[in-house]
Amino acid sequence: MQTAARETRAARKRRRRAAPRYVRKYYDRRAPEYDDWYLGTGLFAERDRPDWKEEVEELTRVVAGLPAGRTLDVACGTGFLTRHLRGDVVGVDQSESMLDEARRRAPRATFLRGDALALPVPNAGFDRVFTAHFYGHLEAPERETFLGEARRVASELVVVDSSRVATGQDEAVQERVLNDGSRWQVYKRWFTAERLAAELGGGETLFAGRWFVAVRSP
Repeated sequence: MQTAARETRAARKRRRRAAPRYVRKYYDRRAPEYDDWYLGTGLFAERDRPDWKEEVEELTRVVAGLPAGRTLDVACGTGFLTRHLRGDVVGVDQSESMLDEARRRAPRATFLRGDALALPVPNAGFDRVFTAHFYGHLEAPERETFLGEARRVASELVVVDSSRVATGQDEAVQERVLNDGSRWQVYKRWFTAERLAAELGGGETLFAGRWFVAVRSP
């Protein structure tokens, strides 16, 4: 048991060292098919996800209902949710392939390539930091760094992530398979709205469903 634990810790250390390049490559490869996850198409067409479509629609209404303002969408991905944000919106992502997709989906927004843990924007430059399905991929030191950056940039943080209700899990290293057959190891966490709010330092639950949670933290 102790040997297995040491091996797990060693594997995690190797994964953390390799993460920036590895994760960037994974999302570059996944960009053209990323929205299949939201839409239930492609490799996700046969997954049994009760009420998934309805929750995606409700989640987009919640995002669209946020007050208009100057919003920085961190790790914006393909812009699937970015396009529903109102006001002056800037999206940041490390993957140029993701940004190419986002520019098509959300042409009214501005997009920058940059590191979510060292945001390329000035102090207090925004009213809100918004991020979706990014926080749950961060390990503890990265979470602290991101929250520090979010507080530096804006007075409000809105986090959308995956609900624990459907999985019953807190965290896992998942194997993900892309359309080209490549396999990738991705660290993932799931939340209750209460737990997510507590990690963010307190906040208001905007959405708490079977598949998604959303929390606003001042």
